[in-house]
Amino acid sequence: MFAKRITDIVIASLLVVVSLPIMALVAILIRLESAGPAIFRQKRVGVNRRRGNGYGVRGDHERLERRNGNLGGRPFTMYKLRSMVQEAEAMLPCLVDLGALSEPVFKLDNDPRITRFGRILRRSSLDELPQLFNVLKGDMTLVGPRPEAMNVVELYDTKHRKRLEVKPGLTGLQQITCRGTRSMQERLKHDLHYIKHRSLMFDVMILYKTVFAVIIGTGTY
Repeated sequence: MFAKRITDIVIASLLVVVSLPIMALVAILIRLESAGPAIFRQKRVGVNRRRGNGYGVRGDHERLERRNGNLGGRPFTMYKLRSMVQEAEAMLPCLVDLGALSEPVFKLDNDPRITRFGRILRRSSLDELPQLFNVLKGDMTLVGPRPEAMNVVELYDTKHRKRLEVKPGLTGLQQITCRGTRSMQERLKHDLHYIKHRSLMFDVMILYKTVFAVIIGTGTY
């Protein structure tokens, strides 16, 4: 949707200008507390372009899906301000057995990988600010389902993959309604409702409510 893309570019550009000094200060504080880069990069799964609505031709997409384990969506690199220790991803298998999950979703209480300053970043959602650059690049949109990590999407079944029908968002209906929930069924319900009823006015309402969700900090880990 052309109007949605223009809205993303305008709002994300303004927010980047305003937040750049904040991101710079946070990056310095991250480096002072723990070793490693201030920006965390992780492969996430984006929109499914199988229908040819902006990502090449169908044959190209099917070849891309085969190369990436048939995830059902286009992988991209998502940016965050690092809130965990540098070795966090290597530590995950020791903390969570993904193969034993009843649903393709998990949250850890008192995650030992999160740094002291990282907990502040997560409560304030400041760690999400670099995703504005993902929005400008076109990998993400301001409002949509949250992008999941590739190892989680590998566990999706057909109904879960329906949330990949639209571009993932920096915020969304699920994030303001059941932020932090461990229930994939609850997350999916809100994501599919958004996909069915999405519009610019719906996006504006979600963005407005996101401000209050961030201030309250409900569901953060």
